[in-house]
Amino acid sequence: MTNAVNALLAALQQAVKGDAALMTALGPQGLSDRTVRPQRFPALAVATVEARDFSTGEAEGEEILLTLEAWSAVSRREAEGLVMAVRRVTDGLPEGLEDFRLVNLRHRRTVSRREVKAGLFVAEASFRAVLE
Repeated sequence: MTNAVNALLAALQQAVKGDAALMTALGPQGLSDRTVRPQRFPALAVATVEARDFSTGEAEGEEILLTLEAWSAVSRREAEGLVMAVRRVTDGLPEGLEDFRLVNLRHRRTVSRREVKAGLFVAEASFRAVLE
């Protein structure tokens, strides 16, 4: 992981913690990048992160492809609602992230499904960010 990834994840964590409705749904765990036992649902977790060099001749940059998972024990609707809430709070991320500038952060797609063996619902939301 690069420092740009860590800066982005820290900003996302702060944005989630700053949203009262989202924190009421998620509880104190907020956005997690590890499994907490016993798991409380609904839950929001960092799934995959891919960082790529996105430098230009004028500036160093990094493209970050990020997938978040929203888990629900109740319904697909609840999981997808968490994704919508995260999309809302990402719109308010500051441009300055530690030593980086957030050029853009865009939602790419959301895929939801039922995990039959676990009896849970998950919505995977993919984002693309560019930081300089």
